[in-house]
Amino acid sequence: MQMALYQPDIPQNTGTLIRLSACLSVPLHVIEPCGFPFGPQSVKRAAMDYLDHVRLTTHLSWDHFISGRGAGQSPGPGRLVLLTTKTDHIYTDFTYQPDDILLLGRESAGVPDDVHDYADAAVTIPMRSGMRSLNVAMAAAMVLGEALRQTEAFSSNA
Repeated sequence: MQMALYQPDIPQNTGTLIRLSACLSVPLHVIEPCGFPFGPQSVKRAAMDYLDHVRLTTHLSWDHFISGRGAGQSPGPGRLVLLTTKTDHIYTDFTYQPDDILLLGRESAGVPDDVHDYADAAVTIPMRSGMRSLNVAMAAAMVLGEALRQTEAFSSNA
């Protein structure tokens, strides 16, 4: 299991996701450009001292990120599973695979249509009517937890 952040806007959320990735031993990809100068200083408060414990890969662009798919390179050939509000497929009804890559969009805008269309699957977290979305780090934790549970990967993280 891996996570990928598409052009994140908020350094605190990115830091929180770095910490989540480090604690659960899940590689994290950051797809630039970010809405902030990405680096240790920008995510320091939320990532705390976990930055040294995460398998973090930065990609200069979406094209750079997807160029390795299918070629055995980072991020690998696994399915790209987009977390989005633009689907009816509930994340707990989806069957995850160990090499899936959970793709998270920008806090302000999600992902553009071409990225949405490129994803192999899309899942959503059902919410009360009238609510726009959850915080991206909260959504990631919920879906990642379900994906790790289904693939029995929690036991291998110890």
